Amino acid sequence: MTASFVSFFESSASALDGKERSVTVTDFRGKALTVKNPAERIVCLIESALSGLYMLGAGERVVGISTNVYQGSVYRYYAELDQRIRDKKIPAPGNWDFVNIESVVALKPDLVIIWADQRESIKSLEDRGIPVYGVFIRSKEDVYREILDLGKLTGARARAEELVSFTKGEIERFRKRIATIPASHRPTVYYMWAQSNLETSCNNSTVNDLIELAGGRNVCASIDREHVVVKLENVLVWNPEVIVMWFNERKDPSDIIGDHQWRTVRAVKDGRVHEFPEVFLCDLWTLKLLFAVKMVAKWCHPVLFHDIDLDLEKKKMLKHLYGKDLITRAY
Repeated sequence: MTASFVSFFESSASALDGKERSVTVTDFRGKALTVKNPAERIVCLIESALSGLYMLGAGERVVGISTNVYQGSVYRYYAELDQRIRDKKIPAPGNWDFVNIESVVALKPDLVIIWADQRESIKSLEDRGIPVYGVFIRSKEDVYREILDLGKLTGARARAEELVSFTKGEIERFRKRIATIPASHRPTVYYMWAQSNLETSCNNSTVNDLIELAGGRNVCASIDREHVVVKLENVLVWNPEVIVMWFNERKDPSDIIGDHQWRTVRAVKDGRVHEFPEVFLCDLWTLKLLFAVKMVAKWCHPVLFHDIDLDLEKKKMLKHLYGKDLITRAY
């Protein structure tokens, strides 16, 4: 990380943060935890939360990361953000489904960030006196809450507040164009996870927030489930006007359009099947949700957003969130 990059974030830190000897937050389990301010040695086993730490300028305090960071397309982005990751020198003692407790303890963290449902791992760490911040994201409000909490824990409250303000402002910029469109005239959208064509998200989910913010109507909003596997018959009855695919290395929109089982679906007949780019750029569990909103808004309302250059919007977002032009290389 360059000196100018570090100073960019240091200048945005709250002056009050440095006067507090400790800080207390309540995590997504409802558990209060207190850490010295700021946390100096952070093990972050959630890739999306790690992204937030780099947005806050706290990346240099990370001493342990999720194994996922060294796998797949996200690696090259983090390699641009941190020389240690580029050289694969930061230990990776676990991920969303496995944690090597002894390896984490050996890193002497004063804060561990982990998924809230990893209860056994959390108990093992807390029994050793290590503060744990448990995360569970299910809405855009949770995304905002997480970055604000991370700002408190890292002594970067002002930066966190500015990031949330920027994100809300960018989403509002798009929402204003959609505001006058009656609900009945907003296109119906079916969201498709990469695991299966029939795996989707319904009400009370970041996906539902995404679709509504983009001026669409989630076809399964009446189902109160964050993650659900539906039947093809359901999709045929819903007959969505737009299909949005999560990034899928094995499948493209052309595969859905060419699948005879989906040929009667309106979105397929009209060629309105779209796929998100690689995960780092539109992670729904981070502030980069805003880029996903912009893409879906343009896919749902192409005439209304004909003047929007998504590539420019992407560059603007990355520059603002990370404080630099994030142009990745092949590593």
